[in-house]
Amino acid sequence: MSEEPVLDLVGVGFGPSNLALAIAIAEQNADPGRMPGVPVVTAAFVERQAQFGWHRGMLLADATMQVSFLKDLVTLRNPRSGYSFLSYLQHRNRLIDFINQKNFFPSRMEFHDYLQWAADRVDADVTYGHEVVAVHPLTEGGEVVAFDVVSRDVTGAGAPLTRRARNLVLGTGLVPRLPEGVTADERIWHTRDLLPKAERLRQLSPTPKRLIVVGAGQSAAEAVDYLHREFPAAEVCAVITRYGYSPADDSAFANRIFDPAAVDDYFVASPQVKQMILDYHGNTNYSVVDHDLIEDLSRRVYQEKVRGEERLRLLNVSRVAEAARSGDRVHTVVESMITGSRVALDADAVVFATGYQTPDPAWLLGDVAGELRRDEAGQVVVARDYRIATTPRVRAGVYLQGGTEHTHGLSSSLLSNTSIRSAEILDSIVAHEGLAADPRQLVPVLSE
Repeated sequence: MSEEPVLDLVGVGFGPSNLALAIAIAEQNADPGRMPGVPVVTAAFVERQAQFGWHRGMLLADATMQVSFLKDLVTLRNPRSGYSFLSYLQHRNRLIDFINQKNFFPSRMEFHDYLQWAADRVDADVTYGHEVVAVHPLTEGGEVVAFDVVSRDVTGAGAPLTRRARNLVLGTGLVPRLPEGVTADERIWHTRDLLPKAERLRQLSPTPKRLIVVGAGQSAAEAVDYLHREFPAAEVCAVITRYGYSPADDSAFANRIFDPAAVDDYFVASPQVKQMILDYHGNTNYSVVDHDLIEDLSRRVYQEKVRGEERLRLLNVSRVAEAARSGDRVHTVVESMITGSRVALDADAVVFATGYQTPDPAWLLGDVAGELRRDEAGQVVVARDYRIATTPRVRAGVYLQGGTEHTHGLSSSLLSNTSIRSAEILDSIVAHEGLAADPRQLVPVLSE
């Protein structure tokens, strides 16, 4: 094997979390006041998308952020950072205009532009259009001290690239969840793909007759709103398991669940208290909708009843029992959860706003997967610094950006603590510096 330079870390994925980490690294390396002995951190990132992107399929023109702009990539960690949302506004010559809006919640489109701006400016080694296909552990004296991270162009072009690092930081994001037996295609979508799929639908069926949206959360309500506006001749059916959309609790006290200090509290709490916290405060984030959007949809339903043209229909306390392609339609069966009665609805498209799931990190780690420690529920054990607990044989670090709700609480995959979490991961990596051997002495351990 050819000699490879050893990096301090390789980040898998380059969404907001690993972008925040890249910025923290760049700022630490550039700090003239860096404490003696604190090393320059070397890093590389691998991103499957051809360019930076964050939930592009839901960048609706009038959708707003649900977190304050102050919870950007850097401000909670370093309010003086040149990568803040306010710095972005100054650079875009909109700072005064934004202030005059008297609004803490920019549009999702504007915040995405901020993230893109930051990704373009940060001095980071990012390879776009590549996906990690293998992680090979490297050993010294029988201990895993580094990893070879192999990535390949998503188009299949070119030879694989290999980067050697003492630490992995997994920021691969969430995977869309569809009901069992449902397969996505051009007429069955997850809300993640709402905008491109809707554009494709315009080509397939310029004047659709019926569209169905399944789900009761913010994405579901936004999809209903969008489709109802964009396809004025279509009936839009919202299938929800509740009587109606529930408002999000975004009050000042409830929002403390997203404070950095709340992570400390959650981490040391007993399993019973952890579950209690999730039960009490799940309505800050899960299956809830902004109050203004609920009111708008409710008004539309009522106004259509007054006019005698009920185009927006709420099929409440119901679920989709079947959804399967039948030619250029989707045969859908909606079942009442109260009576069990079923109604068949043929639709031009069915949109599932059924959430996301976090992939188990083992899928990427190859031979190291068996070295991960797990709790009684089978979930990986994660330390307070977001480092996965392993057997003593593994001295190299594996860190999680997301997928830690069971250990760190509700803000695990949200923007609220992104800047703080990235700083904590960086501090941990720096604290472990010097543990790896000279990379020229490492022995690759390859799968059979």
